[in-house]
Amino acid sequence: MTRRDGQLGLVDVRGVEVAYWDPVRSTGPWGAPARFPRPIRNFGDLLAPRIVRALVRELGLGAADAPRRLLSIGSILHFGREGDVVWGSGVNAKVGQAVSAGLDIRGVRGPRTQAALAKALGMPGAAILGDPGLLLGALEPGLIVPAGRRRHAASIIPNLNDLATLTSRRQVVNPRWPIGNVLRRIANSRLVVGSSLHGIVVAESLGVPARVVRTGAEDRLKYEDYYLSTGRDPDDAIARTVDDALAAGGVAPPAWDPLPMLSAFPLDLWGASTDPPEFAIDRIARRWHAIAGNAEYSLSTPQTGVDRSEHQA
Repeated sequence: MTRRDGQLGLVDVRGVEVAYWDPVRSTGPWGAPARFPRPIRNFGDLLAPRIVRALVRELGLGAADAPRRLLSIGSILHFGREGDVVWGSGVNAKVGQAVSAGLDIRGVRGPRTQAALAKALGMPGAAILGDPGLLLGALEPGLIVPAGRRRHAASIIPNLNDLATLTSRRQVVNPRWPIGNVLRRIANSRLVVGSSLHGIVVAESLGVPARVVRTGAEDRLKYEDYYLSTGRDPDDAIARTVDDALAAGGVAPPAWDPLPMLSAFPLDLWGASTDPPEFAIDRIARRWHAIAGNAEYSLSTPQTGVDRSEHQA
């Protein structure tokens, strides 16, 4: 079940409302003015309930004991209110860095958000988890397309605010297309570039090379948050133009460990023990490392106390 709260959509995941940004605007599918308002339905923001639902299912969690709200994917911390749980969200530089003092923060997207919380709330120690969208490939391994079978040489995925300026380019993927269509296009691309942060995050979660393109419509903070949380230098990673990004190719893959993010997932919202189910978390983490090409985490390698069949992606 889905309901709205201002600019947020709220999807019920076994009794917990998962928030995602989805304002109603009078714009057409490609960004031109439209007569009638409609929800934006940006694919990157729609990842939030999809990731949480998949993780709840994989961890075998039951129904929530009491209703709560969870903020995960996106620069949505300013929408948080007292009692909301934060797992991987970031600040939005365009609206300032005001944050509710009553948030239950389990971890944030990156060091820029961590610094903003330290300044706004005097909370210097918020854990840096990375973007939860990085878990997509490990949670939905059926999306993975082997490199030799990817049909598209490159895909350009712009931020919503850049979309109208790029409609003439054949490789452009509209981030407002149905989420399944966007995910399949990314998975079938040999390179993804653009100013859509989650175009880049999803590509890297699926083992597809990717690079951010600089945009005048968005502050650098969220891109810096993401690259710094995954061990890359934003100055080296962010291209000036789409053509520069296409010529440069993908950035080095994320230097990131999914275990802190998985271990910080708020199991208690669903009435579970504070101790995470280690077997299931290990299985997801190993899938992630296998997709990233880390040979020591090969899914075919036997592991003590673990059934190998459980690790086949």
